Amino acid sequence: MSIPTITLNNGVTIPQLGFGVFKIEPDKTKAATLTALEVGYRHIDTAEMYGNEKGVGEAVRESGIPRDEVFITSKLNNGFHAYDDALRATDQTLADLGVDAVDLFLIHWPMPAVGDFVETWRAMEKIYADSKARAIGVSNFQQTHLERLFAETETVPAVNQIEVHPYLTQNVLRAFDSEHDIATEAWSPIAKGEVLDNPVITKIATEKGRTAAQVTLRWHIQRGDIVFPKSVTRSRVEENFDIFDFELSVEDVAAIDGLNRNYRTGPDPDEFNFIPGR
Repeated sequence: MSIPTITLNNGVTIPQLGFGVFKIEPDKTKAATLTALEVGYRHIDTAEMYGNEKGVGEAVRESGIPRDEVFITSKLNNGFHAYDDALRATDQTLADLGVDAVDLFLIHWPMPAVGDFVETWRAMEKIYADSKARAIGVSNFQQTHLERLFAETETVPAVNQIEVHPYLTQNVLRAFDSEHDIATEAWSPIAKGEVLDNPVITKIATEKGRTAAQVTLRWHIQRGDIVFPKSVTRSRVEENFDIFDFELSVEDVAAIDGLNRNYRTGPDPDEFNFIPGR
């Protein structure tokens, strides 16, 4: 099955559906990633903070799939925002993954109380210039954070990865991203499972002969989000992949849009300043 792609603002194409490895234990990551690649995923989303980059790299190598056919995203850990620290951390990510470059590298969190994400972004520009990442972007950035980057640096992020799901539709931030040619990626796309028993979604799923998860992921795809659900169960991995042979109606999409309650399952980016190990 052909996965649709989105062209980023620097011309790099990214598969719209990926496989996330957040909270997959390091010793289980290789097997889970291999399963995803066998099912047909060609976009893997990891991060330094997850501690499982080595497993992702091992899976990509052992899969037999050419490296240029697998899109790998990773993210800079919160403790390495200083310019030189960011450069060193990137080299460690590449070593752990066993690759010469990642396809997309993101600042994981802005950490506004730390106040150094502009310096971090300048390091990301260096990483991009040195061809250690084919594209660079940010994660969990609010509009005010992005506006600082626009004002003080030269490169517009290719991606903003943020929490998005039917209970947090993020329409304003998504529109701001789009206005500035920034692709939006959706983490926690099913709100940690909380939307799966919503009667609006289950009714649509019954009508379509699909699962609630498939309907929710399809909603993301039709809105233009890049999405990467996670599971270590092969049947769920297959279920999440099987979303390209049906469509939601305009009315279905609008009904799911109407579920927004500005509800976060994760931290507020304006307040989150966690640095691991401190």
